[in-house]
Amino acid sequence: MSGRNLLSRTGSFQAENLGQEALALIGNLCFGIFVVVVLIFTIIAVTYEPEDPLFHPSTKITTFLTSTSNATFKSDNSVVKTGEDFMAPNQTAFNNFINITDVDNGVVATTTPNLECEGEVDKPIDCTDQEVFHVMMKAAIEKFPDIHFYRFGKPVHGPDDGTCHMAWRFRPREGKTASFYKDYRSFVISRSEDCALNVVRIGEYHSGGNARKRKKNQKPGFEKKPETQELQQVSLPEVGETVNDSLPVIESEGSFSRGRYLVYLGGGDRCKSMNHYLWSFMCALGEAEYLNRTLVMDLSICLSSIYTTSHQDEEGKDFRFYFDFEHLKESASVLDQVQFWSDWNKWYRKDKLGLHLVEDFKVTPMKLSGVEDTLIMRKFGSMEPDNYWYRVCEGEAESVVQRPWHLVWKSKRLMDIVSAIASRLNWDFDSVHIVRGEKARNKELWPNLDADTSPVALLSTLEDKVEDGRNLYIATNEPDTSFFDPLKDKYTTHFIDEYKDLWDENSEWYSETTTLNNGNPVEFDGYMRISVDTEVFLRGKKQIETFNGLTKDCKDGVNTCSLVI
Repeated sequence: MSGRNLLSRTGSFQAENLGQEALALIGNLCFGIFVVVVLIFTIIAVTYEPEDPLFHPSTKITTFLTSTSNATFKSDNSVVKTGEDFMAPNQTAFNNFINITDVDNGVVATTTPNLECEGEVDKPIDCTDQEVFHVMMKAAIEKFPDIHFYRFGKPVHGPDDGTCHMAWRFRPREGKTASFYKDYRSFVISRSEDCALNVVRIGEYHSGGNARKRKKNQKPGFEKKPETQELQQVSLPEVGETVNDSLPVIESEGSFSRGRYLVYLGGGDRCKSMNHYLWSFMCALGEAEYLNRTLVMDLSICLSSIYTTSHQDEEGKDFRFYFDFEHLKESASVLDQVQFWSDWNKWYRKDKLGLHLVEDFKVTPMKLSGVEDTLIMRKFGSMEPDNYWYRVCEGEAESVVQRPWHLVWKSKRLMDIVSAIASRLNWDFDSVHIVRGEKARNKELWPNLDADTSPVALLSTLEDKVEDGRNLYIATNEPDTSFFDPLKDKYTTHFIDEYKDLWDENSEWYSETTTLNNGNPVEFDGYMRISVDTEVFLRGKKQIETFNGLTKDCKDGVNTCSLVI
């Protein structure tokens, strides 16, 4: 019997039973490995903080805008990206420009050559005459071969009998930004002995002030109609137009009481970098759009010390100095905070207007979608970074609330200065961005930068990149521009300080910003300077950056090149 028992026990170790147990063991092992992998992945997902791509080149920004953001911002004095930087140029629309043959075919002269011109030669030029219009358009196209024209306004009379003013919409021939520009110039016109009209001289940028504003009863000018209705609906910045950034006003008590509003108060975003400011502001604007509410915004900005000549944070700056408020108020529902509180204090008790207070950024916009009170007020505390506005749009809200970048463009007044500088260079120049300053002095992080950006090294590096004799715009943080004098042997160099007349006390910019600032002069501050300098650089036909162009050093210091995404 004992033998049979032994055989019955050992029977469990037969081949078929071993296979089943091995399979079970392998299955348990695989499940254990799966659990460990899931646990590791979860830990990484919770603790990982991706670097902040907001300060990467523009080609990387769009990816960042749709990715998971963290709450870590570093100070940065680069120019903030705005809506027009994310617009892909519509080449179909931009290819619809006017050329000489279009002018010849589209404008019919109303006068015929006179065989007898006696007594006609010295008569005043009639700027409304179609033949004058025809001659002026052809002269402009021939004079400026590096720009494309998209519309010519009807000429108007200048200050004397032989002068006409005409405006036009244009883009640089090799333009990379999705923007149109407007110029208006003075034309001196003469009539020869056979009564033929000739353009003697075309004035400088914006010299034809009488043509700046289109008159109410003025007939339309000349343009090529887009082939499809879709192209007519494209909304793009048009630099050079008269700016109307007056504050919106609620028409009546009834309109105010029927409205629904969102306001952000307090927080730690004030006096941070412009990138930080805009990232938070766009979160508030996005939440207002999601909730279908009017955003009550504070137009007063604190400019960070990284942009100021005093190296101190400066309060009292106006949103409209830096951004296109006209476009914002026409595209979104916004109100100035000062005006709003004035109206609120007048009517909230009388009309029993409700206020819903939110003091925790973790209360998501989705949880507020059913709130019926007139005003939702988000109050932020004093503990950073939990008091940053953009925390509202993190986590669960990030996939729901979209930052409406298309609503915020750069200031047209600053971009008009950019256009003026480029126009003085006939839109035919190359550009180089040369970073020196503190980075060039820090040999530990940037060991080669100082030597690589010396005049001798620059001449050697640029030799194969920029043709001799070219206009070369140099955007740089080097305060002593005479440092680059050796480059004048090969190039016609230009720096931002050559164009100070565009923002001095006699300039259009100075006059308009002073009016905007209640009669107080506005300083052309460090951020404005960086903005203009960078935007001119970006309009060069060839653009050469310091990093990846002039030096083998990494932008963020030793051993960081591989970190760029």
